[in-house]
This record gives sequence, C-alpha cells and structure tokens, in this order.
Amino acid sequence: MPDAEDVRRIALSLPDTTEKTAWSMPTFRVAGKMFATLPEDETSLAVRCPKEERDELVLAEPGKFWIAGHEAQFAWVRARLAALEDEAELRDILADSWRQAAPPHLLQAHPGLGRPGGR
Repeated sequence: MPDAEDVRRIALSLPDTTEKTAWSMPTFRVAGKMFATLPEDETSLAVRCPKEERDELVLAEPGKFWIAGHEAQFAWVRARLAALEDEAELRDILADSWRQAAPPHLLQAHPGLGRPGGR
C-alpha cells in the first residue's frame, strides 16, 4: 500500500517537479503548475483528471476515488492511498496528472511519460 512518502518520492522523480506547501498541505507542481496534493493528513491524493473520466472512476471504484465538494467544479479527483493497489498504480496516476499540467516542451521531451507502457 503506497503512502505519502511514496507520493512524494514518485512525484519528485517526474521532470521539472517541485514540492510547495499551500493551504497547509504538500502540493506538487510541474513548471510551477499544480498537478497533485496530499490532503486529509496525507492519507489521500488529489490529482488532475478530466471531469468525464473522473466521474467514471468514482462510479467504478467509489472505495478508491471520490470528488471533494469544493473541487466538484474543477477537473480534480481524490484517491485514498490505502485503497491503491501498489506503487505502479500510484506512479500511473501521478504521471497522468503530470501530463495534464506539463507545458508543451516537457511533453515533447518526455512523450511516453504517463501513457500506458511509457512510465
């Protein structure tokens, strides 16, 4: 089961990622743009996710994913760290969110990152 230190280690291994405290919690940013946070006393992970995909995730796995009320209008989803299968799933989730926030030059430099088989 991944924990907050795994989130931190994996997020910071992604290109041009930094950690910054905001709203009294750790946030992770690529080129200054936020792509992940560690809310709920670092027991969950909030990441970027297109609303259509987010809604499908929550319906398919409500024990793992949910939408925080104050984030409902934004393209973000929460995941319970204790419900994630393993580090590979965590890495996929973080890399996918990173891709959504990364600027074009980083996406071009790392074309497979966050895509199936691209890690």
